[in-house]
Amino acid sequence: MKRLYLWTLSLAARKSAEVWLAVIAFVESSFFLIPADVLFVPMAVATPQRAYRLALIATVFSTLGGIAGYFLGYYAFEALARPVLEFYGKLDAFQQIRACAGPDTTAILLVTSGLAHLPPIKVVTILAGVVHVGFGFFVLSCLIARGARFFALAWLLRSYGETIRLFIEKRLKFVAAGTAAALIVLYFAVKVFAGSGAMLSC
Repeated sequence: MKRLYLWTLSLAARKSAEVWLAVIAFVESSFFLIPADVLFVPMAVATPQRAYRLALIATVFSTLGGIAGYFLGYYAFEALARPVLEFYGKLDAFQQIRACAGPDTTAILLVTSGLAHLPPIKVVTILAGVVHVGFGFFVLSCLIARGARFFALAWLLRSYGETIRLFIEKRLKFVAAGTAAALIVLYFAVKVFAGSGAMLSC
């Protein structure tokens, strides 16, 4: 894992870094283990004037990768998606979420995974295909949640540069995870008080 992380990080120094950012953003959404943030952050610090361009690249290709994961879940779960989840040790987590998640629950997980990788993006994109979340909604949620994450990072790095990098790399994930958890709690609280029935499908 550490070697894979360091290899991904090293891509930021290459002339083809933007191409690699697009590739990593794409594959992290369906089968790759290292998030695009690992590559995006040092690139945005090195060239802050291009931070928003990099955020756009990451958002678009992360969404396209999410679409690939969606179709894996929708059309080829047993043949392709299950082996991918087993390879990364995510199959049990996927099955637990799948047992209790209907289309509405998966919708909120799409937002939280896009904002904070909670649960992991690849798990939720495949799940969205398996439970047949509406494709248009799926694409829109990916663009909004992942765009919010990358453009927020771009603004922070463009505004504060290297001084904010340590905070982003060490602490921002906890802030984002807390925000995502709060969204989940709020979602289920609204369902309960609205009298919509069980909080989960199972």
